[in-house]
Amino acid sequence: MSSFSEDDLRHLRRCVALAAIGLDEGNEPFGSVLVSADGTVLFEDHNREKDGDHTRHPELAIVRWAVANLEPEDRASATVYTSGEHCAMCSAAHAWVGLGRIVYVVASTRLAALLEEWGVGPSPVAPLPITTVAPGLAVEGPVEALAAEMEALYERCFRPV
Repeated sequence: MSSFSEDDLRHLRRCVALAAIGLDEGNEPFGSVLVSADGTVLFEDHNREKDGDHTRHPELAIVRWAVANLEPEDRASATVYTSGEHCAMCSAAHAWVGLGRIVYVVASTRLAALLEEWGVGPSPVAPLPITTVAPGLAVEGPVEALAAEMEALYERCFRPV
């Protein structure tokens, strides 16, 4: 079992807050933060798919920002913190551009189980673990200490009334 530092938890709390902001703006609740090797927050975002482009995930925004702004060695030493485990699209993009460690709060398989429990149709993308899509990535999660808060946001967004 992984042990998460106070810095890890602080960045993950920000991801949860970003997910809540996204949900309040009408998007699905996902938030992510890119942090340099020295602990500097470089970029953060939340889902922005409410207008119909379901590829507007914060992890993909991080990939695009990192390619435009970081040298390959800086990308490799950075950490992506995220409220939910990357989908297959974001996992592949992360690997293709050589980003470093990923730390996530809720596993994609857990979200899929919640959606099934709530009678919501499945995602059009299989809930594959990051390391199934990109076996060479350093991945840590889930983070149980923050899972209940994220699951409450998922419930607000996805559970039929």
